[in-house]
Amino acid sequence: MFYWLVKAILGPILRVVFRPWAEGTENVPREGPVIIASNHLSFSDHFFAPLPIPRKVVFLAKSEYFTGRGLKGMFSRAFLYGVGQIPVDRSGGAASERALRTGLRVLASGHVLGIYPEGTRTPDGRLYRGKTGVARLALEARAPVVPCAMVGTYEFQPPGKIAPRLHIRPGVRFGKPLDFSRYYGLEEDRIVLRAITDEIMYAVMKLAGQEYVDEYAQRTKTRLPVVGRARNRGDGSGSAAGRGSGPAAERRSGPEAAAERADGPAVEASRGDGFGRQAGRGPEPAVGRGPDDRASEPDEVAAPD
Repeated sequence: MFYWLVKAILGPILRVVFRPWAEGTENVPREGPVIIASNHLSFSDHFFAPLPIPRKVVFLAKSEYFTGRGLKGMFSRAFLYGVGQIPVDRSGGAASERALRTGLRVLASGHVLGIYPEGTRTPDGRLYRGKTGVARLALEARAPVVPCAMVGTYEFQPPGKIAPRLHIRPGVRFGKPLDFSRYYGLEEDRIVLRAITDEIMYAVMKLAGQEYVDEYAQRTKTRLPVVGRARNRGDGSGSAAGRGSGPAAERRSGPEAAAERADGPAVEASRGDGFGRQAGRGPEPAVGRGPDDRASEPDEVAAPD
């Protein structure tokens, strides 16, 4: 109830002040469990992603948001719970499994679960490799995945900035639901989980028009000095596609490279899992890794920054 009260009050204010736009809202099913998998550019994504959807969207949020003390902390917790945020421990291991179970409970109730597969906000405006927790959720809950692209929110509210830039209109695009029923029963196959996750991230990349980096965002954050992050941000007015000078630039792959690599026989041969490109699915996402690498990746649901 509080969710709809907050949305009824906050929604008109956001629309009038920031003039957000939305495309493809008809692609979000109006009933039944649904996963919305989005890129993560800014803290403001939490507000503008669910704004145009006529259903309650529950997002997994890092538990640190809920640990504030005093009156401010109490107000913050009440607000986050009210707008559909669920605290999740990001320490990994058993905590990741608990996060997965929390997401499954949301979907089992027939609700919409929002998740950022990258697990953290982008450090430089580019799109990073997704974690496979989103794939496990889709298979175990047997729910469709709607790819979602936040557009302009990185420039609207760059990392480290509190005040938004009012001359930039934030936007959101929703793609057509992705059906992974062909993989039901393979929830424990890490190669399948990686293939599904890459397909989701490829759909997000196409919607967002972002440059893709084939590594985890958190690893880039730990390597990238604060000065380097500021340099990549610039004045916040550039596009993500123009930020190709970061330390991971040599490992990036845009849409054309993704399609080119996926079409080559070497990629399908390196998978060795029988889950190569199938008729009607279009080009595979940029995987670029063999089965051994993918099998050792963390299988987790990470709450974003």
